[in-house]
Amino acid sequence: MKRALVILATLSAALVATPGSAFAADASYRTLSAASHPDWMRDLPDTTGLAALSIPGTHETMSIHGGALTQTQENFGDSGATLARQLDAGIRMIDIRARVNSGNTFTIHHGAAYQNANFSDVVATLGTFLSAHPGETVVMRLKQECTGQIGSCTDVSGQKSFADIFDSYVTPLFWQPSVTRGAGAALPTLGTVRGKVVLAVLHGAFGSPIERYGLAHFDQWRDGSSTYIQDAYSVPNVGAIATKRDQVRRHLDATSAGDPTKMYVNFTSGSSLFAQPQHVAGGALGVQGVNPFLLIYLGEGHGLVRTGAIMLDFPGAGLIDKIISYN
Repeated sequence: MKRALVILATLSAALVATPGSAFAADASYRTLSAASHPDWMRDLPDTTGLAALSIPGTHETMSIHGGALTQTQENFGDSGATLARQLDAGIRMIDIRARVNSGNTFTIHHGAAYQNANFSDVVATLGTFLSAHPGETVVMRLKQECTGQIGSCTDVSGQKSFADIFDSYVTPLFWQPSVTRGAGAALPTLGTVRGKVVLAVLHGAFGSPIERYGLAHFDQWRDGSSTYIQDAYSVPNVGAIATKRDQVRRHLDATSAGDPTKMYVNFTSGSSLFAQPQHVAGGALGVQGVNPFLLIYLGEGHGLVRTGAIMLDFPGAGLIDKIISYN
C-alpha cells in the first residue's frame, strides 16, 4: 500500500510539473521594471472619456506569494511596493482581492494565500502615487476573495459586512460618485477623475456586484464573461492557451469596433493545475503565451483604435508601452 501511494504521489507531481517553465522574459512577459510611464495620462485632453482610453492593468494585482499556482505578478516587495512599481510602469487598472479580517479590516489574499499586504497599504500607495502624479487616475476592481470553499480563504466571523468595512476605508482619494452606495456612477471624463481612484465595481465572494457601488455601466459584471468583460479564466491545459488567445483577440476586436462610450475590460489571465498563470502568460511546451501573442497582434494594428482595459499577468515593458501607445 505504501509503495502504491508513493507511486501515485510521484505520478501526480509529474503531471503537475508537465508544463515546465514558462518562456524566458521578453518585451511582453516579466519585464515590468523596464517600463516607466508615471504620467502618461497627463497630456491627454480633460474631455477624454474613461471608456475611450487604452489602459494597461493587472489581474490579481497584489498576488506575489503562494507558489506557481497563485502568483500572477512579478514580486517587487510586500505591502504596497509591488503596486507602487506597477503604477510607475504605467498600470492604471488594478484588481484587488480582500479578505475580511479581525477589527473590521481587509487583508489582501489570492485564495488561501495571504499576500503580505493589507487594504490600507493599497490605499496608502495609491494616495502617495496620485499626490505625486495628479494628472493620473487609477481604476480599481475590488472583490471579496473568500468563499469558504476548498482552496479559498474564510472571512473572520463577527465582523461588519464587506460593504460596511469598505466604507470605513473611503477617503477623498476616491472619486465620490463611484463609492456612493446604491448610486451607480456614470462613466466619467478623465478631467473629472484626475488625482482620484475610480471604483469600477465592488464584487461579492461569488462574483455579484454589491449594492451598486462603482460604475453603473458594470451592473452586469459578474463572475466570468459578459458583453463588456472577457474573463474566461479556466484554461485546463497548455494546449488550451490557444483558445484563451483567441478569446482575448475577439474581445479586443469587439472593443475597438464597439460603442466608444462604453468601457471594455479584457482579462488575458487564466489558470488551472496543468496551465499555471505563468504558462498562460508566457507560454510553455512550444505553445505561444497570451502576452507575446497580444504584443504581436497590437503591433500589427488590425484597424484597432482602442484596447480598453487589458488585465495582464506578468506584463512586460513592451506590452505596457504598446497598450499606452493606443491613446
